[in-house]
Amino acid sequence: MRALITGITGQDGSYLANLLLEKGYEVVGMVRRSSTESFERVNHIKEKITLVQADLLDQLSIINIIDAHRPDEVYTLAAQSFVPTSWNQPVLTGEFNAIGVTRMLEAIKLVNKKIRFYQASSSEMFGKVKEVPQTEQTSFYPRSPYGVAKVYGHWITVNYRESYGIHASSGILFNHESPRRGLEFVTRKITDGVARIKLGMEKNLALGNMDAKRDWGFAGDYVKAMWLMLQQDQPEDFVIATGKTHSVEDFVRTAFEYVDLDYRQYVTTDPRFVRPAEVDLLQGDASRAEKKLGWQPKVDFNGLVKMMVDADLERLSKTAK
Repeated sequence: MRALITGITGQDGSYLANLLLEKGYEVVGMVRRSSTESFERVNHIKEKITLVQADLLDQLSIINIIDAHRPDEVYTLAAQSFVPTSWNQPVLTGEFNAIGVTRMLEAIKLVNKKIRFYQASSSEMFGKVKEVPQTEQTSFYPRSPYGVAKVYGHWITVNYRESYGIHASSGILFNHESPRRGLEFVTRKITDGVARIKLGMEKNLALGNMDAKRDWGFAGDYVKAMWLMLQQDQPEDFVIATGKTHSVEDFVRTAFEYVDLDYRQYVTTDPRFVRPAEVDLLQGDASRAEKKLGWQPKVDFNGLVKMMVDADLERLSKTAK
């Protein structure tokens, strides 16, 4: 089996590449041409994968990569993935997260409609939630340009599935984190900040809305659900979540307590980090994925926070010496 992963150098792409290699796949990773290329997350497997340059903004490059490498499965994980940036760059976010998905589906339609396709949908599509918990049937109400673009990417995937018979599935993944998460994301910002404070490198940590509630899981668990979706006889969409919700303040408290510190002595609120339109509560119901895919998360909330704090302590302790 051969798989093409767009966004292979990101958090999810690197964990998925690991999983597919373990299952005996040939893995082709699509990367953008950049003057400062970063392969940090895939350096440990770089000799085992094939990296090819193409761009979601360039239709011909996508057609060429599909035609040249003839994958059995395509996982579209590349995106403008940071929600706050989507307000500053809404058009570019739409190009990557919406039209980029269409370009990939169009390439599959043109080259080989038997290729199985995975679309990375997002719990941010639910936004101002209509019900708790959210299921595959919950209506969308996105609250950011990122969420709006993801809704387009989700529905265009459904459209190509129903119009052209492509085995195309969307995973509506709720927040999933890991030590490989980018430092701009609030969870990693917290664990990096905790490690820096513990090691005496910083004195405080500035955050935005501490009341926002999220359903947080481990990225390494969630990529298995992506693979399972493409192994099904019929393509479908699935919510992937833990079903448990925690506030940003819960995450902060857990991280600081793990290193024997009281977060109230170090954390400040900065209005610059508050979204123009907040998503207050996300909580997913993954019972359908559990029943049909046999998928369940293995790492719980406390385990996730501790894993991330440990990784940042280890990384930064080398710098602090």
